[in-house]
Amino acid sequence: MKLTRGGLVAAGAVAMLVLTGCGSGDDGKQAADAVPKTATGSLEQLASEVKCKPNIQIDADTIRQAICKNTQGKFILATFSTDRGQREWLNGAKDYGGYYLTGRKWVAVGEEKTVTALRGTLGGTMEEGSAHMNPGGSHNKSGHNG
Repeated sequence: MKLTRGGLVAAGAVAMLVLTGCGSGDDGKQAADAVPKTATGSLEQLASEVKCKPNIQIDADTIRQAICKNTQGKFILATFSTDRGQREWLNGAKDYGGYYLTGRKWVAVGEEKTVTALRGTLGGTMEEGSAHMNPGGSHNKSGHNG
């Protein structure tokens, strides 16, 4: 299956918009306090770590993407064949807002509380999408109210 970079970004953005919602507060802050070493592995291995059965949406040479659901919530899990491919995907997807947990060649995308909870198992780095597209997110760091 061959997909263009634009198609991958669009697919990821649409999936992210379906999964994210308004959510903030102290949910998951305890999970952030104890961050393990960042996980590595295939999409299936990462999904197994967070106890979800991945529903594969994209299965291409450059990206594998699945919808996952576990006790922490619903999220997108994607793995990439290259670091550059991951960064390009993130740069495009973050324009749509949302919360991202990133590791080496993988990303988990979902609500803030879900991604924060996943970090307690997978480790990784938290990233946040555009404040403009994330009303209530970004903790209004810019002072912009949407």
